[in-house]
Formats: sequence, C-alpha cells, structure tokens
Amino acid sequence: MLCARHVFRCFKWLERAGDRVTGAAGPYFVGLAVILQAIGAASFFTVIQPSLPLRWLTTPPCVLIALNLFTHYYYVCNVPPGFIQDEVLQPGSGPLWASPSQRTSAGVRWSNRGIALLTAGTTACRRCGLMRPERAHHCRICGRCVIKYDHHCPIPTGINQCVGLNNERHFVLFMAYLVLSTFFLSMLGYSQALEAVGLTYSNNWPYMVPQLAYVLTYMLSVVICIAVFIMLCWHLWGVSRGETTVEAQDHEVYKRIAKDRGDNFVNSFDLGRSTNLRLFFNIGPGGYPWYTLILPFRIMPYTDGHSWARREGFQRHQGIQEGEELTDDDDDDDA
Repeated sequence: MLCARHVFRCFKWLERAGDRVTGAAGPYFVGLAVILQAIGAASFFTVIQPSLPLRWLTTPPCVLIALNLFTHYYYVCNVPPGFIQDEVLQPGSGPLWASPSQRTSAGVRWSNRGIALLTAGTTACRRCGLMRPERAHHCRICGRCVIKYDHHCPIPTGINQCVGLNNERHFVLFMAYLVLSTFFLSMLGYSQALEAVGLTYSNNWPYMVPQLAYVLTYMLSVVICIAVFIMLCWHLWGVSRGETTVEAQDHEVYKRIAKDRGDNFVNSFDLGRSTNLRLFFNIGPGGYPWYTLILPFRIMPYTDGHSWARREGFQRHQGIQEGEELTDDDDDDDA
C-alpha cells in the first residue's frame, strides 16, 4: 500500500510538471504553427497553383480554403473559450460577424420547436471553489473553469488555450480546412516533389521556394493530413453523439455504473446526430445560414452555457443518480 501511494504521488508530480511545461511552451507552439502555415501557403501558391489548369476557376477555391484556415486559426487562438468568471459573450456587429436567420433573446439562441432547453444545474468546483454550470470543467493548465470544456490544446494544432463553448466550432472548422489544405497540397504537388528530389529528368527548379524547403513541407503536409484527419473524425463523432472529449471518457464510466445496477446509460444531451451537428455549428432554423460553414464568419453558439438542449422528457442522464457524476480530480488527493 505504501509503495502504491508513492507511485501514485510520483505520477501526480509528473502530471503537474507536464502541465507547467505545456503552459510555458504554448506560445512557442503557436509561433511554430503560424510559421508552418505560412510556409505551406507560400509553397502552394508559388509552386503548385501556377501549374493548375483553368487558373481563373481553380484559384478562388484555393484562396477560400486558405482564408478559412488562417481565419479560424486566429479565432480559435483568440476567442475566449468560455471561462465561468467572464461575462457572457455577446454578438458583434462588424463585417466579420454573420447575421442569424432570425433574432432571438440573449442567452438561449435556438428557437426551433421540439427542442427542450433546460437550465443547467450548478456545482462547486473542488479546485477553484467557484460555482459552475453543468458541463463545465476545470483546466489544470489555465487554472480556471471552462464552460463545455473539451481539452487544452497546445499541440499538435498549437492554439495554446482551452477549447470550450465559444471556440469549439472554430477549432473543428480549423481542423477541417487544415485537412483540406494539406490534402490538396499532397495530391496536387506530388510531381513537383518528385522534381525537387531529383527523380525526374528535369534539373530546372524555377520556383521561389527552395527545393529542400518544399520537400520538407510536402512530407509534413502528408503526415499532418493523416493525423489531423483522424483527430477531426474523432471530434465529429463526439459532436454527433452530443458529448465533448472529457464527457466521452466520463460516459464510459457511467455506462459501467449503470450496467452494474442493471440499467442503461442514456446521454440526455444526445438529440440525434443531425440535430447534434446543427446545434454544434448553430445552423438551420433559428440559427445561422449554412454558408457560415464555408465563409469564415464569427457566429454565436446556440446557448450561453447556462441552459442546454436535452432529450424530450429528460431532466438528467438516465442510469446515473444524483451525486454519482464525476468531478475534476483534486491535486491534493493522495489516495
């Protein structure tokens, strides 16, 4: 027992040390991500794009993908994720803000019939002591509670902050356009990559980007495309199930608890794949137009995080009793 306790404390120390390193290195990851995106864009538009057929037709989609990539990256890095101490995010009126299909009251921003919006329950955080609404979790790196906390993301996408209610949509769209951009660079730039490594009979390299830089960029694009595509699929799968990354882990525990008592766990936030996706991206009746998925506008989430859409007839998850919900681990817990 004594040995197990020392092992546990050792792992907790390593975990806290990793959090400190991650927090300190976050700005450097952001700088690296910006540099890599800029090099990738320069490689595409100076090497690949000039050789595309029908440039007057192919250039606008390429520019749109790049614009979405950079804009959503800026949003996900700079839009506060939804700290519980912050004021409720309000819609802006500038040119970067989209207009909703219809105006709704503050707080709840979804008016489609058939969807029940119930006030979220509140609990006290064991770490910061603040009252927080349902679906909020404490981030060890930021030291604050985040509404609809998904994860803190220093790597591999390099945003250096939490992903939560207010920026989760931008995070998913950034990953989607990162996959698109690296996919097209990988597919359309393979002939130039072969030329750069000397596997063709041409010794001419008339491009501004050095051959070595292009080859490294091409190889990195292939790796990023595969890796981020897997991440994107995982997040979209969670969105379609009405759960965040943290909640997906919690729900596996809830399923075992419910099964042990002969019950079935039902996620009360799961309204079906189509509705879950529409709520997440906040498009459709009562939300924003569909073109906000392909044009990089700012939009508001469907709720302020103090009310949540639930299945009809559900006040809470089925199969879990009050008090059985998982809470954030206490750093001082040496059990």
